[in-house]
Amino acid sequence: MSRREQIRMTTDEVVAYLAEQKVINVATMSPNGRPHLAPLWYVPRGEAVATWTYRKSQKVANLLRLPQATVLVESGDSYEKLRGVSMECDVELIEDTDAVAAIGTELLLRYSDEPPASAELKAGVALQAPKRVGLLLTPTKVVSWDHTKLGGVY
Repeated sequence: MSRREQIRMTTDEVVAYLAEQKVINVATMSPNGRPHLAPLWYVPRGEAVATWTYRKSQKVANLLRLPQATVLVESGDSYEKLRGVSMECDVELIEDTDAVAAIGTELLLRYSDEPPASAELKAGVALQAPKRVGLLLTPTKVVSWDHTKLGGVY
């Protein structure tokens, strides 16, 4: 078996990895043909991820032109600990304010120390949702690596 095959994650491993990580790097294509790269918080949706961003952001302008992105999630501070997932994704822009607010609520619950569905959290999301767009990034191609599977042998 090739080294590539040895370090590839299964679908279940990818889903578990996405559930434990906190930041995705999202690359969209700028009008000049160069990638625009931005880190975002996200909520796992199986192999897909959901997030939100400001409606007037460069990401949204790029995605309106070409609703595709490449997403990277990675971790590890030494070779034997490197893990990651790179996904080529189709992107659905979600503009319904209630749906955007639902994503925002999930994000804030995932990343906040506030109690679930607190009044402050709901009020903050309600103020933000009209200014934002939800993004559902669904992979069409997934490449993964988990060097911990090598057991320190290269």
